[in-house]
Amino acid sequence: MKDKMIDVLQTYSEMAYLLSLFANLAVSVIGIVPSAFLTAANLAVFGFWPGFWISFAGEALGAVVSFILYRKGFRRLRETTWLSHPNVKPLLHASGKEAFWLVFSLRLLPLMPSGVVTFVAAIGRTSLPVFAAASSLGKLPALWMEAYAVHQLLHATWQGKLILVALSVAIFLFFWRKIRQKQTE
Repeated sequence: MKDKMIDVLQTYSEMAYLLSLFANLAVSVIGIVPSAFLTAANLAVFGFWPGFWISFAGEALGAVVSFILYRKGFRRLRETTWLSHPNVKPLLHASGKEAFWLVFSLRLLPLMPSGVVTFVAAIGRTSLPVFAAASSLGKLPALWMEAYAVHQLLHATWQGKLILVALSVAIFLFFWRKIRQKQTE
């Protein structure tokens, strides 16, 4: 997907910034598609810092638009069973400073699905201004780490990429075995 996005941004270079913003917006609203491919495309087309800032603007705008859409469309789901899970309740019932720090902290975690945080905050008590500020500020360091990692990966040799793939497979297998062991106990 990264290569296709690079082609689109280069083909329509006069509108590349807007296209990237709209792509980030779509990824945010869908909520389950990781945005790393878009960050990689932005870095490849615009360079590190311009690519970082266009990715940040797109993700921040996408989170706010998603929050508004989720709030309008899904607020009635607040009482569903899975939202009564102990790990979901704090964000669902948080407001003010507590909501700010929860959203901010969750945005710092690179493996936390952004769409889930946005969805729960939107159907909960978090206000739009609190969400927008916390989400945007929390995305800065997380996106910088992602952009830096993607930038390094884009410039890595084939040996470095091979080592990264081997490490990823080893980590995956380690956690897979742990999960399987817990299931059999």
